[in-house]
Amino acid sequence: MIKINNDQSFLVENTLFSFALAIEAADVFNDYNTIITGIGKVNAAYELSKIIQNKKPSLIVNLGSAGSNFFKKGDIICCTKFIQRDMDVRGLGYELYETPLSGLPTVLEYGLKMDGLQEGICGTGDSFEMGHSKTAYNVVDMEAYALAMIAMKEDIPFLCLKYISDGADDNAAEDWLVQVHKAAVAYGNLLKLNKNEDVVE
Repeated sequence: MIKINNDQSFLVENTLFSFALAIEAADVFNDYNTIITGIGKVNAAYELSKIIQNKKPSLIVNLGSAGSNFFKKGDIICCTKFIQRDMDVRGLGYELYETPLSGLPTVLEYGLKMDGLQEGICGTGDSFEMGHSKTAYNVVDMEAYALAMIAMKEDIPFLCLKYISDGADDNAAEDWLVQVHKAAVAYGNLLKLNKNEDVVE
């Protein structure tokens, strides 16, 4: 079982692990149900929608690297709130980050809380942010909002864990290349996943 907190646990075999890139999963997740979506909101939405039509998982776990100038490099952050950081229709009178006529709140609150981890607000957008100065979100990625929205609409529990690989600043690209390969190992250690274990405690 994957134990999220004292009240919620899920079977590993019914869990879908979602990554943007294969390098973020490495070989740690070879024996588990995984999906590599590719980078960006459109790719993430398409690949997740396609796979859950064939088999609806009991839990979707989004794992990957992310930037932050709030948390430290190497931290694993549990994101429970999501913002579409490149949605800006203020010219038509909408709030910053609000998707017009969607019926969705500006901040999408749809993520399980995992015991022992710091919580974050993830700002998702189709850009590699290197000058993060916003305060509405403290984690930066390129897929999580789309995955969380689909999970919510399909009524599937969603867990989002982000490995902080860079500071979302001028050094972000260089830092990401160095840190990204460490993400899979960190997740394997956190979830106690390896080829000789069938359960996660």
